[in-house]
Amino acid sequence: MIDSFFMASTPHIHFGVGKRHILPGISMQYGKKILLVTGASSFDSSEYCQEILFSLQADCDVRRIKVENEPSPALVDAAVSNHHAFSPACVIAIGGGSTVDAAKAIAGLLPSGDSVMEYLEGVGRGKTYTGPSTPFIALPTTAGTGGETSKNAVLSEVAEDGYKKSFRHEDLVPKHIILDPELTLNCPAAVTAACGMDAFTQLLESFVSRNANPMTDALALSGLQHIRKGLLNAVQHGENIEARASMLYASSISGVTLANAGLGSVHGLASPLGAYFPIPHGVVCGSLLYEATRTNINAMMQREQDNTALKKYAQIGRLMTSQVGLDDQTALQALLDLLKSWSDTLKMPRLSPYGVTASDIPKIIANISGGSMAGNPITLTPKEIEKLIQSRL
Repeated sequence: MIDSFFMASTPHIHFGVGKRHILPGISMQYGKKILLVTGASSFDSSEYCQEILFSLQADCDVRRIKVENEPSPALVDAAVSNHHAFSPACVIAIGGGSTVDAAKAIAGLLPSGDSVMEYLEGVGRGKTYTGPSTPFIALPTTAGTGGETSKNAVLSEVAEDGYKKSFRHEDLVPKHIILDPELTLNCPAAVTAACGMDAFTQLLESFVSRNANPMTDALALSGLQHIRKGLLNAVQHGENIEARASMLYASSISGVTLANAGLGSVHGLASPLGAYFPIPHGVVCGSLLYEATRTNINAMMQREQDNTALKKYAQIGRLMTSQVGLDDQTALQALLDLLKSWSDTLKMPRLSPYGVTASDIPKIIANISGGSMAGNPITLTPKEIEKLIQSRL
């Protein structure tokens, strides 16, 4: 008997090489005034992105905002203030996860002109968002967060007393998502690696989450198959369009699975680490994934040997190594060996170069994201979490 579950879906996804060409036709359904939110140098150096810009400018009044780092509430509020009177017919994001999250929040607030601090979870003023949002179209140029498929706009204030919080609502989900692998071809190897490990983490954590369901499991397995095929190839051979397509697909699927099944300890720790230190989100994921998975497996072997997540981890060990005949114990070790090998091959940084020290660990643990940790397949002790972080300094 299948347990009951709820599944949130995304309106329209257009996937394929060259799909960017449908953007002008889609945007014209809403009108001719466009607010374009992009990355900075990455957008300007991409011939494909420039091609899109020229095609939009041919028939539309286009205003552009550049997002250079992870978006802050100040960036969102400034954009809303500057363009509220312009009242664009739609907002288009062309960029990585930071660009998409910024555009998502901006689109949601343009009609009212409100500050995002009215609604930001945990640090805002507690006002309930009821919409409407300006129609939003997303074209990701990196394959990592899958944020284009979710209702969350993650905003950060990086400081000693910083935070990383969500503005979320169903109305913030894009009306159309255009996944064109050619838009990811210019992504540098290091960024491809970090983003790819983020997608890998999201798929693995959602698959073993306490809140997983048959639909999220099926999607996560499909995404992980493409991680196996695409991640190392996309990093080492960036011109390989097949590998880029696999990673873009896997990334977007990971956004769907995390939105419906939740995440785990890596993302629980990514929240305070990203708030207090200038660490890119994908780097946190890539740095912690092996140790977090090892910690979870060891904890379950010691305290919850009947936990279904052990068998699911073993299933992924067989999938990722293409060794279907492995017994569970061997498959668990094979998964850990693969995660360690990929982390080394992709040169995932440790945390200390970003300023994290042993003295910071109590503060990090005290501010772990409870939402993400609630999905972790086993409740970790403070000592286990401390050892996890310590191992990556």
